[in-house]
Amino acid sequence: MMDKPKRPMSAYLLWLNSARGQIKADHPGLKVTEVAKKAGELWRAMEDKTTWEQRAAAAKEQYTLDLEAFNATGAVGAAPPAKRAQKRQGKTRQPKVKKERATVKKEDTDEEGDDDEGEDNEAEESE
Repeated sequence: MMDKPKRPMSAYLLWLNSARGQIKADHPGLKVTEVAKKAGELWRAMEDKTTWEQRAAAAKEQYTLDLEAFNATGAVGAAPPAKRAQKRQGKTRQPKVKKERATVKKEDTDEEGDDDEGEDNEAEESE
């Protein structure tokens, strides 16, 4: 099974992967976010980025070739939309069953009536 090719890295990401270790060595104790900020500053200040832009262009060309080959072979995940729709139609979803909550109804009782019943029960027990 052939996986779809990953998109190529940009010139900045190619440079960052090679420069991250040096940035950490030059500025020990920086947090990950601070390293990323420092890298952004260094990238913006860099005058000659042609090396990294050439590498990114080569990676993009390779990606384009790999993607064309992937689409030509009809590999997994490259199914036309019509086939995807047919697959979805074959699947059925079970309806969700709602659970009924048990409701407890309070009986309307008079406080005086409750006291009387309690007294009656005591009288019956003593007899």
